[in-house]
Amino acid sequence: MTTFGALKWSVERKWVTAAFCLALLLMGLVNFISYQNATQLINSAAQVKQTHEILTALTNVSEALTDSEARRWRYFLLNDRTELEDYNQVMQSLTFQLEELRQPLADTPAQEQRLDALENLIQQRQFLFEQSTALYQQRNSLPADNPLIIQTNENQARIRQIITELQNEEEQLLQSQVEQSQANSQIRMAIENLGNVLAFAGLLSVYVLLYRQMFKRQQSEQIQQKLAQEKELGELKLQFFSMVSHEFRTPLSVIVGSAQLLQENLRSVVEPNKLKNLTQIQASAKLMTQLLNDILTLARADAGKLQCKPELLEIQFFCLNLIEDVQLFSEQPRTIKFYKYGTRTYAYLDEKLIYSALSNLLSNAIKYSSPESAIDFTVICEPDIVIFEVKDQGIGIPEDEQAAIFEPFCRGRNVGSATGSGLGMAVVKRCLDLHQGELLLESQVGAGTIFTIRISQPDQIGLRFII
Repeated sequence: MTTFGALKWSVERKWVTAAFCLALLLMGLVNFISYQNATQLINSAAQVKQTHEILTALTNVSEALTDSEARRWRYFLLNDRTELEDYNQVMQSLTFQLEELRQPLADTPAQEQRLDALENLIQQRQFLFEQSTALYQQRNSLPADNPLIIQTNENQARIRQIITELQNEEEQLLQSQVEQSQANSQIRMAIENLGNVLAFAGLLSVYVLLYRQMFKRQQSEQIQQKLAQEKELGELKLQFFSMVSHEFRTPLSVIVGSAQLLQENLRSVVEPNKLKNLTQIQASAKLMTQLLNDILTLARADAGKLQCKPELLEIQFFCLNLIEDVQLFSEQPRTIKFYKYGTRTYAYLDEKLIYSALSNLLSNAIKYSSPESAIDFTVICEPDIVIFEVKDQGIGIPEDEQAAIFEPFCRGRNVGSATGSGLGMAVVKRCLDLHQGELLLESQVGAGTIFTIRISQPDQIGLRFII
């Protein structure tokens, strides 16, 4: 019970730990994803800002080109030197603006190529303006069909085309960044919601497991209290039966001794059939003594005070003494056939426990079989196991009662007028349990019963050479 409970508690602790760790993992994963999404949003915001700055710079470049074009024509039309100076300043500021665009467009090869083309066209435009200005100063006029004017117009158209391409590319990039930010936000919200639900489920499962564990712990404490009460009750029973056994043993011994003394003294002067009462007194007193011994044995077993202390035991001598004692206590002499097999002479057993078990089996075999039938008592002693077998030809045990005969005060319904307390088989079972032995039962009503005891032997070097 204790081992199973400990294993069960261990499994539940593992489940609690796993659920708690899973909840922490989910919360950590949600926070990590949220951090990544927040980082992506920050990066996206920075990219949007950068794209906006690029578009603003391109607008400024376009305005500067328009302003320079206007000042160039005003210079040609009005011959105002101030317009020429302003034009040069605009072109210088345009150079600085193009340099500022160089860095944000460096990570986009296509845009960087367009910016290179734009710089080349602006340089070409500046060169054409210088040529047209020199020609204008020589002739004081510059016709519209002049090749320089035509090249300048073509250059201007190409510049505006490239600026438009740059703006369109940045606007598309801005649109994709906005869409990606929206998608990331939606994904982040979905993941956070799912993670929160899973984390809540994990924490809820942890709470449920902890509640169950607390409930089962309370049950375990109640069971332990009951076990402690039962143990205390068993100790009280043991004390009571020990006291009763001690108080009854002395008068019973006096009764047996007195009956034996009277029987010996009166044997020569009284007819044998008149001495039956003395024999019955002795048998009843011995039966009472055996009953007290069985009750005391069961009480000690229930209180956990009955211990198994195996020692080397010479099997044949032990069994012959056991047979002699059983026949001595029997009301009528019975034939017990003893058979010894095996390669070992000694066995590792607790003499008191095995004596109590075998004496009960032999007494029951005598009690529940006819006086004419013999009892077979077989012992097989091998290095790894010792086997005791008690076989009778008695009344047998009904099949539906065979499992219950090992309970205290349980007797078969076919015992008739045979006396007994129903404690013998319970004592046998307790003694074998302490030996960690095995008890086999084969019985048929009216055909007899076979009890087989199997007790494993330790593999000890000191026992191997005892033969």
